[in-house]
Amino acid sequence: MPAPALAFAPDLLLRAQGPALGMKVALFDVDGVLTDGRIYIGEHGESFKAFSTLDGQGLKLLRQGGIEPVVITGRDSPAVRRRVADLGLQHALYGVHDKLAAALPLLAGLGVDWPEVAVIGDDWPDLPLLVRAGFACAPANAHAEARAAAHHVTAAAGGHGAAREFCDLLLVAAGRYAGLLQGHLGTLDGR
Repeated sequence: MPAPALAFAPDLLLRAQGPALGMKVALFDVDGVLTDGRIYIGEHGESFKAFSTLDGQGLKLLRQGGIEPVVITGRDSPAVRRRVADLGLQHALYGVHDKLAAALPLLAGLGVDWPEVAVIGDDWPDLPLLVRAGFACAPANAHAEARAAAHHVTAAAGGHGAAREFCDLLLVAAGRYAGLLQGHLGTLDGR
């Protein structure tokens, strides 16, 4: 079986490991992270969003790798709820005005503290999470303040693979990426 093609700088991997050789929870914004930040509004007021399948696979891999993905978004829409359900995510907070106030009880319920939490966000509402996270990330097209607060700025833009890069980085840092890759190189029936 081939070795993973993906590699990150050693100092970045050390930062993304956190205190326990791998983050336990990863918090995701939606608009500007899991989407490109644009909102399409139809003539009857319905909104549409586009999601990357690469990002979706990344969130699934995080769960398989023992890192719990959590969505915290300022907007609530049927499209976001549908995407979260399709990905099988267990934790999501919708229509959140104060993301820090919403995150605190959720993290307490999961039994984790900020050094074990990774965050990816793109704008001012995400700043309280980014500055507290053990590992903070921003997409390439994030607002300047979010990029400044991040330990890593992705090469990819929001909605175009930024979340996948974040997921892959966390899995490599935790030492789980290669095993997940090897598991996917066989057939689904184990051959």
